[in-house]
Amino acid sequence: MAMSVGGDNDTTMADINTTPLVDVMLVLLIIFLIAVPVVVQSIKLKLPNVRFDPTTTKPENVSLSIVGDATGCNVFWGTSKIGHEELLSRAVAKLKAEIARQGGVGNPDLELPEAHIRADVNTPWQCVGGAIYTMQMAGFSKVGFISEPPPEENTPRL
Repeated sequence: MAMSVGGDNDTTMADINTTPLVDVMLVLLIIFLIAVPVVVQSIKLKLPNVRFDPTTTKPENVSLSIVGDATGCNVFWGTSKIGHEELLSRAVAKLKAEIARQGGVGNPDLELPEAHIRADVNTPWQCVGGAIYTMQMAGFSKVGFISEPPPEENTPRL
């Protein structure tokens, strides 16, 4: 880089040294490139289609279906639509009845029922998370998801 000291005339120098400005801008660019992906996280959630061993469904298990959109969450216990408070009260009553049926809390062979959740692919995560939280508050220790196997050409139908 060259430096101009001035000439014979007494005119003001109009050249600006842009090197420090470029250095600062490059450092800021690198900082933003590193920091922005950490701050902004957008994750598109799609419930998976998985192939797994079939779940053995017991009659005492609870089957929940969740459909949600921008207006709200619709939770179905079996085939009947219920609200959040009714979900909690039904879950507590179901768990108490199942514990009493199996001989009480002191029974060493006590098998608690599970909650199986089916959710639409477009269901907001708040709806699914709220149902999981409610079932855990009721006392269900096993909450799982029911998914569809991926489509295959030679899959036998039952």
